[in-house]
Order: sequence, then structure tokens, then C-alpha cells
Amino acid sequence: MEQPWTPRPKPEQAERLERRIEFADYASNRSFLDRLNDLCVQQGRYPDISFGRTYVNITLRSDGDDSPIASADHAFAAAIDDLLA
Repeated sequence: MEQPWTPRPKPEQAERLERRIEFADYASNRSFLDRLNDLCVQQGRYPDISFGRTYVNITLRSDGDDSPIASADHAFAAAIDDLLA
């Protein structure tokens, strides 16, 4: 089950976007993580990532300290989505 990007505003933390992506198997997961790594290096942005055998959780924070999520952050999220196509 794929979930959309979800905004998570919290009073004690900077605003962020979160998404969980599930895969059929580890090979598919690993392939996505390799493509995500390449994108992150290319963009110079490094989201928080946690993963298991068949899932990846991604948290995007704004590029600026304690800044709200902006169009550049949504564009980066869309670029991550494109890796799934």
C-alpha cells in the first residue's frame, strides 16, 4: 500500500513531509534505495530514511532551519515519486 506525502506540522519540530512506500520484495526496495541515493547526491538533499525488508519511510524537512515546507520541497518529493515510475 503506497501512501501519499503527508504534511506533519508539530509545535515542537519543524514542518515536514512524510511518506511510506512498500515493495513486493527486498530487491525492489534495494533498487529504489539506490536510485534515491543517486537523486540525493545529485540534488544535494538528504532526507531522513528508515527502511525494512519491504518498506521505506522518508521524511523531508525544509532546506532552511525551521522553515515551512516550500515549493522546492514539494518538487523534491515529486522527484522521489518519479523514481517509482
